[in-house]
Amino acid sequence: MDPGVLAAVRLLPRHKKEVEELALTNEDFRGLCRDLADAEQALQRHARAGLPSSAARYAEYRHLIDGLESELRQIIRERRARSEDDRHE
Repeated sequence: MDPGVLAAVRLLPRHKKEVEELALTNEDFRGLCRDLADAEQALQRHARAGLPSSAARYAEYRHLIDGLESELRQIIRERRARSEDDRHE
């Protein structure tokens, strides 16, 4: 499985099926997943570095990951809403 999709599934395990389906059909979603994987790798590097300057970078990447999580959750919510609308038509 794609590293970005794996990162999204780790972050949002309750939404595994939706993450996998969206990754197959939505290029923007896949891009966010790739960005998430990259940010997680950078976060881990800075966490291991243990340098004073790494603390600021760590906080930046943590903030970036939080923002990406919000974006992924929003796309999932929108997909659910569209599915609900389709079922009621």
